[in-house]
Amino acid sequence: MAPLQTAKMTNYRWVICAMLFFATTVNYMDRQVLSLTWKDFIAPEFHWTDSDYGTITGVFSIFYAVACLFAGKFIDWMGTKKGYLISIFVWSTGACLHAACGWITMNIEGVESIEALRLVQAGSGLALAIASTSVVLFLICRMILALGEAGNFPAAIKVTAEYFPKKDRAFATSIFNAGASVGALLAPATIPLLARAWGWEMAFIIIGALGYVWMGLWVFLYDKPHKSKYVNQVELNYIEQDTDLAEVQNKQEAKEEKTIGFMKCFTFRQTWSFIVGKFMTDGVWWFFLFWAPAYFSDQYGYKSDSTMAILLIFTLYAIVTILSIGGGYLPTYFVDKKGMNPYAGRMRAMLLFACLPVLALFAQPLGAYSAWWPAIIIGLVGAGHQAWSANLFSTIGDMFPKSTIATITGIGAMAGGIGSFLINKGSGVLFTYAEGQGSAFTFFGFEGKPAAYMIVFCICAVAYLIGWSIMKALVPKYEPIVVED
Repeated sequence: MAPLQTAKMTNYRWVICAMLFFATTVNYMDRQVLSLTWKDFIAPEFHWTDSDYGTITGVFSIFYAVACLFAGKFIDWMGTKKGYLISIFVWSTGACLHAACGWITMNIEGVESIEALRLVQAGSGLALAIASTSVVLFLICRMILALGEAGNFPAAIKVTAEYFPKKDRAFATSIFNAGASVGALLAPATIPLLARAWGWEMAFIIIGALGYVWMGLWVFLYDKPHKSKYVNQVELNYIEQDTDLAEVQNKQEAKEEKTIGFMKCFTFRQTWSFIVGKFMTDGVWWFFLFWAPAYFSDQYGYKSDSTMAILLIFTLYAIVTILSIGGGYLPTYFVDKKGMNPYAGRMRAMLLFACLPVLALFAQPLGAYSAWWPAIIIGLVGAGHQAWSANLFSTIGDMFPKSTIATITGIGAMAGGIGSFLINKGSGVLFTYAEGQGSAFTFFGFEGKPAAYMIVFCICAVAYLIGWSIMKALVPKYEPIVVED
């Protein structure tokens, strides 16, 4: 035992965490290509309205929700190595396929060139046909993208549970979850420039192809901790510190825990707590992810490829990235310094993070002075969401056995997708309606589309506190699920 006690611990779990970060970064860049190109590059070609875009983002969200319901179970069944590979292959292929939508639309509608598409008279029968055809084609591509992306978080959360003890999972999750922020940070600095230089089609192809690079790395780098040649016994003991060591020594089956049936999962209050947390808050993040570029274009006239728009979006997600990682560490502080159990520390941290989105109430009023105010405020709201999300995901590992983590993650992601569908489709319809009504549509002193944005910002502001309150009522204290033989 002496050499074991003095051996230096490997830190391969952080290499795996870096791979999860890379995958999540690619995941969010693939989602962002459309939001950064539709308003100023794609819509003029296909004659889209806000409602058309709302339909695309809304259907993406609902299909993602349905896919998530099964993706978690698929990851639990297939395993994290193969399951993750299949997921990223599907979503990368779906991302690249977007590039073909223009060519197919031209051939279906008998239009000879992209320039001819643009010159079709707005409101004409041909313009409506072009819009309808292109929306359907983009929906098909978005559904393929959603089908693959649904596997990302169930797989990533399951890998985190495999490679990290409970006390470190929120921090590890916050690191890989920051990939969402970094992806959203890199996207405005690259995608509009790619679209301007080589066309929006190449933006989809180049960003989508990054997933294939990740696949090549994952094949060689990932294996379960007890099988990995890069993890020594000291690190393995650290990873498995929450496990009953006697059980590990007596039977290898401890690593392959008995799973919980899919329908059985819905009988636990802990499952419903996670469902509520995702349903109430995921839509807020996706609203800002999908609509922020259009917001700055609509409200301030900054097109997505303009220097000012790039700076605003970059600043927004820089704030998200920098602040959100620290949020994952806060529960560790409550556990180590305050002696709280992981769930209690997580819930206290989540209450603090739930207060940050309240700042969304001031985005539109302060935007009258400068576009920088909404950019900063939305960044703070996004940071609060990412910190909230990292801890929300980690509540699954607190409550459920590892064998069921991906399934519960998928169920919650489904709920988040439904919430996202409601806010994205609802926003698109609301914005189109408000723009048509003009000064006749008012809310809190704003008129037309600005009034519509204010309504959505108000919903975003209170969603987290409502969600936290319901979660706390459902699971007031630490109650882990025990799977009986």
